[in-house]
This record gives sequence, structure tokens and C-alpha cells, in this order.
Amino acid sequence: MANTQDLLFELGCEELPPTTLTTLRDHLLSGVCAGLKEANLSFGNTHCFATPRRLAIWVESVETTQQDIQVEKRGPAVSAAYDADGNPSKAALGFSRGCGVDFNELGTLKTDKGEWLSYNMLEKGQAATALIPSIIEKALNRLPIAKRMRWGSSDEAFVRPVHSVLLLLGSEIINSQFFGVKASNTSFGHRFHAPDIITINSASSYNEQLASAFVIASFEERKSLIEQQAKQAAEAVDGIAHIEPALLDEITALVEYPVAITGSFDEHFLALPKEVLITTMQINQKYFPILDEHGALLANFITISNIQSSKPLSVSHGNERVIRPRLSDAEFFWQQDMKSTLADRIPALDNVVFQHKLGSIGEKTKRVEKLSTELATHLGYNVTLASRAALLSKTDLITDMVGEFASLQGVIGHYYAQENGEPEEVASALQEQYLPKQSGGALPNSPTGQVLALADKLDTLVGIFSIGLLPTGDKDPFALRRASLGILRIIIESDLNLDLKELIELATKNFTHAFDTDNTKQQVLHFMLERLKGYCLSKHYLPEQFSSVASVLCTNPVDFMNRIRAVHEFSNLSEAASLGEANKRIQNLLKKAPKNVSSLFDASLLSDKQEVDLHNQLQSIEKQVNPLIEQHQYIEALKVLSTLKEPIDAFFEHVFIMADDESIKNSRLALLSNIHAEFIKIADISMI
Repeated sequence: MANTQDLLFELGCEELPPTTLTTLRDHLLSGVCAGLKEANLSFGNTHCFATPRRLAIWVESVETTQQDIQVEKRGPAVSAAYDADGNPSKAALGFSRGCGVDFNELGTLKTDKGEWLSYNMLEKGQAATALIPSIIEKALNRLPIAKRMRWGSSDEAFVRPVHSVLLLLGSEIINSQFFGVKASNTSFGHRFHAPDIITINSASSYNEQLASAFVIASFEERKSLIEQQAKQAAEAVDGIAHIEPALLDEITALVEYPVAITGSFDEHFLALPKEVLITTMQINQKYFPILDEHGALLANFITISNIQSSKPLSVSHGNERVIRPRLSDAEFFWQQDMKSTLADRIPALDNVVFQHKLGSIGEKTKRVEKLSTELATHLGYNVTLASRAALLSKTDLITDMVGEFASLQGVIGHYYAQENGEPEEVASALQEQYLPKQSGGALPNSPTGQVLALADKLDTLVGIFSIGLLPTGDKDPFALRRASLGILRIIIESDLNLDLKELIELATKNFTHAFDTDNTKQQVLHFMLERLKGYCLSKHYLPEQFSSVASVLCTNPVDFMNRIRAVHEFSNLSEAASLGEANKRIQNLLKKAPKNVSSLFDASLLSDKQEVDLHNQLQSIEKQVNPLIEQHQYIEALKVLSTLKEPIDAFFEHVFIMADDESIKNSRLALLSNIHAEFIKIADISMI
């Protein structure tokens, strides 16, 4: 059995960027594991660690030496291995020298393409200690770092200056150097509580030794501890900690030894919208807000300190002094904004650029207003409310509050609209226009919110496509993928009878700049259908089921989902496979038929019992199927069509379709064409 040892690597740095800490950690581990696999060094379980001042990995049971492998080297062809006198050629002798043996020790390798000189040799495996430094260096060089920095007089570059390197295989220090720092078996503890150097005994003791030096090395352990402490701190003031996952991750990346401390602020600030206070606490101060059991904000907060203070009250008071001016600023912004209504701000939108080729926010607002009224009219919604909401939709962007807290766009519009006495549905729509904000996120509830959200996203989507700024694989600055999926989700999950082609047509007509309208409409439709495919696959429909519906050019998302549900259910029927194959056969036969073959049908030419029976049953079924399709009862229609299985099978078995008589042949092909036409009214089942 191969000898194994645990591998431990730690890179000690100045404070690492909190938002990318776990990404760097995960890529470091995956890069090292990939390198070990490539070097044919087996290993066991893996662990990774990340704090503000270190990245570390622990790989268990790494093979200490590569396995010896038998290598067969192939040389020149036997036909070229000898000269005219039968002596080894220069090529043959060169091959033997390269293998380090005499010519007589070479063998031959027979293949389908001839015989070749060969030599079998045992290639000794290298020691892991010789391979690991380059494996780690390669992994470090491949870390996703947007901008590397240099320090001192060295040319070394990393995301932050590197101060220490720990690299052990078992208890042995691997002789190596990274970023100009020689590897050792030492680490360091908390900057204040335990700043001295620590000698790490083994990989398995790393986490425990750092914990005794006031460093919780595991990101997950630290995160769990912070969440637990925050909840306990909130309970101590009869509240519930408001913990957003992104903020929890960021705070975890900012501390090595978390200690929760509670503070408070003046209650008069609670008169401000709670979203303003929460945003101030979260973005500016990295605090956890505290809510009561009804979701109302309390005048308390939780900060996570990176030190166990002997005077926690002093830490609390210090944070209270810091947050007071922040909340005062927010209060000032609110008071200043209240001096004007949202409607007063409409003319100023003409001075704010949306996109330099598409004009101002004011111009966009006018397009959205026109599109909103058209959508509201089509859906039977209140046109007056839709028009008003659209005109006010972007006015909060030029308020002081949104200028300071951009993430509150829409939310602030909602509050200001209420303060201005706007109808509640208009106020709600100003916030709902940005929904959904993420995959699976909440959708607009109000009819006006639905209309405004659709109009705003459609205008952006068509406008950006019209000027050629299509999303690429890794770049989508206008979030067009999210906008497209949002449009689809609103239509589908709100059961709105809207067609994508018609929506794109309406949006396209509102733009006045010169562009290829037909190409833009085609591109936008294709882009949205690709998002619809992703949506369907996320609902566990199969790619071929999506293709079967997409092939019949259905562009009404609600209708599309009704069809794909029917196809999914139909595919589970016992007749599905046979009918699918029959439709494939029909399609292949129709490729050889005249384009107008359906018009060439003559029932009087049908003579065989099987074709007469098939024609009669098709006529009977058409009377049942067409009303079902009109009522969108697609699965019921497919079940009726599935009764054609037996007559179709009998037709193919007993009737010679490609008859010598042209009229008879065309009538039989026309019959098949009529059958195919019935199926593709719903989907092309030959694809499932």
C-alpha cells in the first residue's frame, strides 16, 4: 500500500478582499486538487480555510511518491531501422541512445500500420515533495484575481502582500518559496490577542492550534458562530436579528474572532422608512438590524467585533457614536426630498442619460408610458393608473436618498408616492417595476406593477439589442438575461395572455433611431426563447420536449407552458413512442411529396380497408380535437389523437404508399400529411 501524508498549505497575507475571499479559497483548493490528479498523486478528504489574513488548504492522505509506471517508447519504423548492409541505421541508433540502452535491447511493436522499434522501461515515480511546489504555484497563478498588486522592491504580485508561507507534507517542511517568502512550519494568531508565531505540529492540528490563538480558521465555523451570536444578542433585547446572507458572508470575511455586541440609536429615527435605516446599517456599518416579532424595526443593532474587548460597553458606545451621523444624513436626505413631489421631478429626467444612443431617462419614460398603456388596454387593466405609474417610474432616481443608497430605487419611489398622495397601486408599482430581482424572486402583485415591470424590461431589452450591445458569455452590463427571464416569469406565473412577438413589435415601434428593425426583432425573440428554454429545463422538462413545442412556433409563453405540460404527460403514455416513430416516418415520406400534397387528396381513390379506416377515424377525431385545441386542452387532444395508433400501424403494415399510380400515391401521402397536421397543431411529437 502506498505511503501517504497530509498536505497543509497556508498563505499569510494582509487583509484580503472580503467579497472574493471564499472564491479565492475554493479556487485554490480546486487548483491544487487538479494538480495532484494530473501528477497521479492520489489523496483523500480535503478541507479549506479562509480568514481576512490567510488562505489555507488541508489535503488528507496524499501519496508521498508517484507510482512507478511502465512506459513503452516507440521509435522509427522497422523498415527504416537498417541500412542497405543490414546494420542499424542512424535513426535506430539515435533511438537506442535516447532510451539509454544498446540497440540489441530494443524490441518491436506491431500495429495495424506496420512494425516499429520499441523499448519498454520502468519510469520511476517522483517524490511528492518535488512536485507539490509547482502544483501550488500553478494554482496560485490561476486564481481569479481581477487586479494583482506588487509590494516592496519585488516584482512578485498577488491580490494582497504576502508575509508568510506554511507548507507541510506530514511533519516535513517542503523546501520552496512563494512570492519571495520561504516556506516554513509556522503560522500566526490573532493580530491583538495572539500575535506571536505559532509552530504548526501537523495538518490535523492546524484548526485547533489557530483556535487557541483566537483565530477561527474555518469560514463555515465562523459564519455559523456569527449567526448564532447575532440571534442570541437580538433575543437579549426581545428582538429578532435581520440577517441577510450576503452581509453575513461579508462580515464573516472581515473577522477572525467574532464577538457580537449590541448597540442602540435614537428612537426618533424610526420615523424614517425601515428600509432606509436597514440599508444604512448594512451597507455603511456592516451591522445586523433587529426587528420585533411583527417585522417592525427596533432602535437597536448588532455589530460583530474582531476582538474580545475587556470593555464591551465602550465598543458599543463607539459604534453608537458612529451610526448617529449616518442616520442623521439619511434623515436630512428624506427631509430635502420631501420638498418636491415625484411629479415635480419628471422634467429633470430629460437631463439624465439612459444610454447615449438611446437618449435620456426622460425619453425612456415616455416609451415605457406608451407601452404600459397599450399593455394595460390589452389586458383590461386600469390604463390611467398604468400611465401614471410609468410617468413617475424613474423619478426617484434623482432624489438625494437614491443618490446615496442606489439599492433603494423603487423602494423610495413607493414611499415618496405615498407621501405625495398618489394611488396606492401606483405607489406599489414604482417598487414592483424592478421585480423579480433575482432567480426565483418575488413577482409584481398588482396589475399596474405587472404592466410597468413588463414595459420597462421590454424597452430596455429591445433598445439595447437595437444598438447592437448584445450580451456575451461573461458580460451582460444591462442585465438583459435577467430582464428576459423576468418578463417570462411575470407572463407565465401571472397567467397573462401575451405573445412575445407582439410585445417585441410594440416595443420596437417606440424607438426613433435608425436600426435594422427586422433583425432586432428576430434577435430579441431568439434571445427570449433561449431563456424560456432555460426556464422549462429548470422545471424539469426535457430538451426534446421543449424542442417539440418550439418547432410549432408558439410564442405565447402561457400557451407554450400548457403545450409542454401536455407533451410531458403524453410522453408517459404507452402509445407515445409508437406515435412518435410513426410521425418521424410520416415526415420522411412527406419530404418526397409535392409541396401542395394536402390539396391533392381524393377520398374516392382510397381502396384498401386500412386506408379507408384511417381516413374515417381521422375525420371523426378532427371533430373532437379541434374544439379541445381551441380551449387549450392539449393533453386531452393528444389523448384523442393517440387513438390513431392502431389504424396508423395497420396502414403502414398493409398499404403500399408509393404506388405506381401518381394520383393514388399523392392521395395516400395527403392522408399522412393531414394526420401530421393534426399533431403539429400542438407540438411535433416526432421529437420526443
